[in-house]
Amino acid sequence: MGEEYEVLERGNRLLIRLAPGRFAFLEYRVEGNLMYIDKTYTPPEFRGRGIAGRLMKVAVKKVLDQGLKIVPNCSYAKHYLLEKHPEYSDLVFKKSK
Repeated sequence: MGEEYEVLERGNRLLIRLAPGRFAFLEYRVEGNLMYIDKTYTPPEFRGRGIAGRLMKVAVKKVLDQGLKIVPNCSYAKHYLLEKHPEYSDLVFKKSK
């Protein structure tokens, strides 16, 4: 725990290199003023270390810096934004009815 992971950006992907050939990643796309977080993945043997949370922190910073809203399409992004860190819930795009 408490390890600091360097997050790299490659296109529409945030990456953390965990070991040779082993990466955790977050895939997103920006359309208009929305960032869609489509997928987060951490290899099973690296889970439980806060790695996906580190990727989400970087995504949240990008959203704040660019004045965007988030559409959390993947289950981890929904959990992170709405349950684990409700202080970010105002960043989540809410469809008007």
